[in-house]
Amino acid sequence: MPEDNPDRNVSLRNAVARRITSLRHEKRLSLSSLATEAGIGKGTLSELEAGTRNPTLGTLYALAGPLGVPLTGLVGDEVGRSVSDGVVDARLLSVRTHDDGGTTEVFWLTVAAGGTRVSPPHRPGTTEHLRVVRGSARVGEQGSEQLLAAGASHSWSGDTTHSYSSPDGAEGVLVIETPENVA
Repeated sequence: MPEDNPDRNVSLRNAVARRITSLRHEKRLSLSSLATEAGIGKGTLSELEAGTRNPTLGTLYALAGPLGVPLTGLVGDEVGRSVSDGVVDARLLSVRTHDDGGTTEVFWLTVAAGGTRVSPPHRPGTTEHLRVVRGSARVGEQGSEQLLAAGASHSWSGDTTHSYSSPDGAEGVLVIETPENVA
């Protein structure tokens, strides 16, 4: 996990700061407008851009949608890089940008026992697939989540609010397919 290695944590924080700032400027968004669109505080966004705040998975996903990028567009595509929010830890296994501009990201996902993480909608057309390897997880579009035991899988639309939870802790492989950015 990034918090286990202070140098790696600072490196991630600085890389995320540069990417968020660059993407915000590219989209010609003010700090206030991006914060509002992402549903986060302006102070939080300012600290992220300054590299003085550690990015959480929830905050990164909240920003990725309005900025029109997949998660790796903010954290980078370094295999083994991990982001966590205390409930979900996502460790990047692979990322591929396709000829049409779409992206496929593969993560090793760990969901803490008793925790729930609600994820905001991603770019339109995004699809998520989870195969549970150990434990059990309840995942999917909010309001129609599926309980999966080890060996089971489920796919859902990632461009709606969705959630991950686990009664006993879970590990699995999460594939996120993001279409080309047509915005």
